[in-house]
Amino acid sequence: MKTKSLKPLAITFFASGIWDTVAAILYFFVIGNGRIIDNPPIDPFFAVFLGSFFLCFAYLQFLSAFNIRRYSFNVGCLIIGRAFYVIQLYAYMLFVSNFPSTFWFTGIIDGLFTIFYFVFAFRGGLGLRDLFGFARV
Repeated sequence: MKTKSLKPLAITFFASGIWDTVAAILYFFVIGNGRIIDNPPIDPFFAVFLGSFFLCFAYLQFLSAFNIRRYSFNVGCLIIGRAFYVIQLYAYMLFVSNFPSTFWFTGIIDGLFTIFYFVFAFRGGLGLRDLFGFARV
């Protein structure tokens, strides 16, 4: 039996780790009240707090990319997290008055990563059970 390639998924997962690393650096040094980007307003403590989570996500993505089949559950977790973020971001941009629309690009990029995760996982032979941890009987 020939195993389908998960290389495109691993590359996408690694690339999204780079994207999250960039986000962490931005939150550490650029985003926050009194910094270069302070709209929407965010206390610098919370900006650093968010940046630390982005570094954790990036670390998981980098290491998981080297054995993507074994750590496919991490892909499922990122699908849930990114989808929630994209939905929340666009809900705020649409329904909260004066919320800056400058974040539309990150919604597009994270939305594309989520779509790529699904497409490359299914093409590589992974199913919903692999991605979301449903027990195999």
